[in-house]
Amino acid sequence: QVQLVESGGGLVQAGGSLRLSCAASGRTFSSYHMAWFRQAPGKEREFVAIITWSGGRSYYADSVKERFTISRDNAKNTVYLQMNNLKPEDTAVYYCAGRRYSVSYNPKEYDYWGQGTQVTVSS
Repeated sequence: QVQLVESGGGLVQAGGSLRLSCAASGRTFSSYHMAWFRQAPGKEREFVAIITWSGGRSYYADSVKERFTISRDNAKNTVYLQMNNLKPEDTAVYYCAGRRYSVSYNPKEYDYWGQGTQVTVSS
């Protein structure tokens, strides 16, 4: 079992940067693929990025490629999302999520979720 808590959200101007953190509890954190999703008002939750349990592979939504970087430190039970060159359309509540065994871009396939952290990008 894994419990997740996001932090690091806030207000930032377009073009700025922000780093989100997701702190996990549980002995088996290192065996979970970890992902970031986001949900803007009136929209469905969408995939942002995922990193495999080993950290060997990562994948990104087209909308954030070359701007966002996902990473993890299993020794610290933490996953990060470095967000650069932020755009107003990045405004959303960002969630971290965990899933075992296989990767997925579908939020319905994830087992564990954090409470979310608000990211607001001003024009």
